[in-house]
Amino acid sequence: MIIVCPKCMAKNRVDTAQLVKEPLCGRCQNVLIPKNSIELNEQNFSTFIQHSDLPVVIDLWADWCGPCKAMAPHFEHVASQYTNVIFAKINTEENPKLSQAFNIRSIPTLVIMNKTTELTRVSGALKATELKQWIDQNLIKL
Repeated sequence: MIIVCPKCMAKNRVDTAQLVKEPLCGRCQNVLIPKNSIELNEQNFSTFIQHSDLPVVIDLWADWCGPCKAMAPHFEHVASQYTNVIFAKINTEENPKLSQAFNIRSIPTLVIMNKTTELTRVSGALKATELKQWIDQNLIKL
């Protein structure tokens, strides 16, 4: 399986059995599947999404959004519980092209991607238990 390093964008080949052992990037030695969300933007989004074999849960948010801020700790808490999913955040204000590409009408919006395919989305803030349940229900489809 290929996992793109969230720090240096290097493509790393990782055996699926190694996912639970916190694999490191061969180039920069950073953790490939961090226990917190990563920032995606218009510069790194395509490379990351196209080449990573793990599903990516994306939180599209904005600084001025109260529900986004309320959900942020729940998103980070759930991110720390998965070794087979990447959690990412995209600031819609700083990345208007991505916001437009995702056809964002309300925030927060959560999207699960498998490479370049959007599997599902939900709009509105979710608490940790709701978020985990939504992710688990949709990962079964992979």
